[in-house]
Amino acid sequence: MTIILVADNDWAIGKNGGLLTNLPADMKHFRETTAGSTVVMGRKTYESFPKRPLPNRENCVISRTVSEFEGAKTFRSVESFLEYASSISGEIYVIGGGEIYAQLLPYCDRAIITRVYECFGGDTFFADIDGMSEWEPDEASPVIETDCHNIRFIHYRRRTE
Repeated sequence: MTIILVADNDWAIGKNGGLLTNLPADMKHFRETTAGSTVVMGRKTYESFPKRPLPNRENCVISRTVSEFEGAKTFRSVESFLEYASSISGEIYVIGGGEIYAQLLPYCDRAIITRVYECFGGDTFFADIDGMSEWEPDEASPVIETDCHNIRFIHYRRRTE
């Protein structure tokens, strides 16, 4: 599985139940990267999308409180999702929110993180993957000046030794 997210300088990933900022270049990157794959998310993330389910992807939602979402497979726990995930042959992307990222990070071997070189005063955070000895950067785009923000797409992989 692969984590995919946007993080600012403080590793904030969300603010007031939504995204930190609007980044069309990142949204395009997200659509292109996750197209044709399986995406897994929590209930709040799923409910935050203006159009549900996300098109051209198998949508999976982990929720303790809602048993069914139209157009998505719903799981009551991370464990039940992981059991299902073992039968998926294609790529699986973990797309949020904060609690789902934290619970599924131990099962991921890759992370694709769009770094935004600013601070947005977020209230939801991702772990500082740069400070984790089990993760290392694998590749990174040059810094891109877009949408009034400097961003970089960084691919990480879990160390195997």
